[in-house]
Parts: sequence; C-alpha cells; structure tokens
Amino acid sequence: MADNVKTDKFGKKIFTFRGKTIEELKSLPLEDFVKLIKSRGRRHAIRGFSDLEKNLIDEAKSNPGKFIKTHLRDMIVLPAFVGMKFGIHNGKEFVSVDMKEEMVGHRLGEFSQTRKTLKHSGVGVGATKSSKFVALK
Repeated sequence: MADNVKTDKFGKKIFTFRGKTIEELKSLPLEDFVKLIKSRGRRHAIRGFSDLEKNLIDEAKSNPGKFIKTHLRDMIVLPAFVGMKFGIHNGKEFVSVDMKEEMVGHRLGEFSQTRKTLKHSGVGVGATKSSKFVALK
C-alpha cells in the first residue's frame, strides 16, 4: 500500500489530505493548515483574509448546519467547511454545493460553473443545401 493511504479497522479507505485525516485537519490551527496547502492559497492566507472572508469563516464555525450564501468565489475551502452546504454565486444565481473532504484546499468558485455547457442540436432548415432533406419536427 502507498504511504498516504490510510484504512480503518474494517479495511475501508479513509480520506487524507497531505497525510492527515479530516478530523486531524479540523483540530489544526489555521496557521498550521495553511502550511499544508499549495502556494497560491498559502500566500493568500499568509497575507491575511479580507473582512468578508473572516466573516464567512466565523459564520461557518458558529452555524455549522446553516445554508450559507456567498459571492466569495476565491475563498479557500477550509476543513471547517466540510459537511456544510454553501450557495456559491455564479454571476446569475446561487448554486448549491455540499462541501466534501476532497474539496479542501480548492477555491469555492471551482464548484460553481459560470458558463453552461453548449449542446448543439440538428441543423436548421436552410442552414445547408442538404437540410431540405431533413424532416421537420
């Protein structure tokens, strides 16, 4: 087995982030967790969170079961957010996102897409010379 894979007593795999379980991450102070994330997020946290980001962290810690709406797409997903439900704004509406262990260290905006997927249908009448043979709907 790999060194970074942990299993419980039943042989089930346990999620780890840089070798630490989610319980260990939640018990870490913010300064120690910041040392584990990638450089862009680490620089963001070392320079200090904005007042809005601090308010979001406080609201998440004080109301663990509450649905929280936010426009802060560049906020880092902290271990305290795991298991909560966020409404992340995508420019038009709030997209509901359940925070999971695998999301720790990413940005909130990564889970709320700003663009829809484009699906093309059949050709329209008059679009091509062959479209006169396409049956109308």
